[in-house]
Parts: sequence; structure tokens; C-alpha cells
Amino acid sequence: MLVYLKIFRYNPEVGRTTPSYDTYNVEAEPTDRVLDLLEFVKSHMDGTLSFRRSCAHGVCGSDAMRINGRNRLACKVLVKELGRWITVEPILGLPVLKDMIVDMNPFFASYRSVMPYLINDKIPADGKERLQSPEQRERFDDTTKCIMCAACTTSCPVFWADGEYVGPATIVNAHRFIFDSRDTAANERLQILSEREGAFRCRTAFNCTEACPREIHVTQAIAEVKNAVRNGVEY
Repeated sequence: MLVYLKIFRYNPEVGRTTPSYDTYNVEAEPTDRVLDLLEFVKSHMDGTLSFRRSCAHGVCGSDAMRINGRNRLACKVLVKELGRWITVEPILGLPVLKDMIVDMNPFFASYRSVMPYLINDKIPADGKERLQSPEQRERFDDTTKCIMCAACTTSCPVFWADGEYVGPATIVNAHRFIFDSRDTAANERLQILSEREGAFRCRTAFNCTEACPREIHVTQAIAEVKNAVRNGVEY
């Protein structure tokens, strides 16, 4: 089938400072992925096209972009799901560097602010591993699935309007450790997320949940963090 691939273009290095779109006519199979089409354009039609990609299997999260107006991973979306007209744009809310490549530094700075790692200086009495029941592990299982693609955060209307908002991905990764019974820094994370640009900036639009390629219940996780800020954590 012939696909009309409309791609956002921006490259200040060569004087292309006004965002615009280029359209490429590409022969494709219905089971081709959008990433396959982008790779074909870059390899055979326009070598200046720039986008991020790595594993091509929905694990690394590097190829998050807006596809027909929705945040998705280019390696997971099939042509037959979209039809002949496909528009590809960078994710919103982060500075565009070139074409589909955005500056991820603000996103990762927010992520680091909630200490997204296990904190526990207490050595178990038997000197072995810190044990956890299946129920305790299940408490935060959903939020361990995050691949840091930024699809949820850059689909959030609050983040579009306020770049200081920590965003859904940061709260999801805080959730993963706040509700981990082995961790001892839940209160510190909750203090950070109780501040003005923290969890309560969320307006429960559910865009984040819809955008997540890992099907994490993002809005629910944010609600659980809000409740923990108010009432503390129960394991």
C-alpha cells in the first residue's frame, strides 16, 4: 500500500529554524511499523532526517513521538492501525533540537529529584537479603514497568503549561520506591511530591494512562501517591 508520511522537520544547524513538514510517499506493508517507514525514508530518501531509536522492540522507549496526534512508540505502531495518512511529530513540552529529537535533560532532572533508587542503610540481622512477601512486591509491581520514554509526561496538559511540574513519569518512579517495603526514604520522597510542582499539580486528565506504551495505570499511581502524602504509607 502507498503511505503518505508527513514528518515534522526542524534543523537550526542548516538554517531550518521555522518548523515545517515534509511528506514522503512510501510503499509499505500493513504490518510494517512506523519505525520501519522512518528508517526507509532516512536510508533511501532523505539522510538528514533525525529521530531516536535503539532496541526497536518497545523496551528502550527512545522512539517515543506523536503519531497521528497521539504519543506512541514508533516501533510498536503498525501501518494498518493508522491507514494511508500518517503524521509524525516530536513529543510536546520539551525543547525540540532537531526533527523528532527533543532535549530530554529537563525530564531526567525531574526524575532524579525523587531519588529513584532503593535507599536502605540497615543491614538485615541475618546478613542476607531483605525479604519481601509476594503481596508486598505486588504493591508496586505496576510501576516497575516504566521505560522512561516520557510519553506520559509529554501527553500531560499540565506539563505543557508548566514545565516545572515534575510530571507523571517522575511520580510513577517515586511510587515504585515509596511503596517498596524494603525502602526507608518514602517520607523524603513524599515531602518532595507535596510541594507546589509535585503530585497535586495533576488534574486527573488520564492522558498519561492512555499514552503509556507499557499500560501502566499512571493516573491511579498518582492518586496513590497523593493519598500517601495526606495519610502516610501502609505496606
